[in-house]
Amino acid sequence: MIGLLKGMTITLKTMFRKPVTVQYPDKHLPLAARYMGFPGLLWDYKVDEAACVGCQVCARYCPTECMEVTMMDNPKYATGESKRKKMVDIFEIITERCILCGICVEVCNFEAISMTYEHEHAENSRGSLTVDLPVLLEWGKKWQEETGFEVGRSDIEKQQQREMEQEE
Repeated sequence: MIGLLKGMTITLKTMFRKPVTVQYPDKHLPLAARYMGFPGLLWDYKVDEAACVGCQVCARYCPTECMEVTMMDNPKYATGESKRKKMVDIFEIITERCILCGICVEVCNFEAISMTYEHEHAENSRGSLTVDLPVLLEWGKKWQEETGFEVGRSDIEKQQQREMEQEE
């Protein structure tokens, strides 16, 4: 009899408790500040072009070989609008192979890649999870808007900007 009452008490306590789960995909839990999703390409707003020059360093260091990168001549360099001689032509990531290790971000000499918050990339068939340049740039721009990151600004400049904003 006592065991039955204890069981009913536990049942009543849990019945009136808030649910722990969310009804995904209708509702989303907030992501942690240091969350790493898939890599995205960043946009250099100063010269209005992708920060990536297609040097292929990220593809060479990728442990899963999930990247394909090619470069081309930059037409803005000939007119003097940009200092970059080359620019990215093709950039593809096979997201089903990517292990989100972040090595591509670490080895990039141009601050052109960042781990975004994008993690909900799915397809119905195997082999169709290849993301191309426009999507990667879209992910990168969205991440830049959310974090306020600017390509080419040094850490000192960023710190000075934060201090000025805090004083105001």
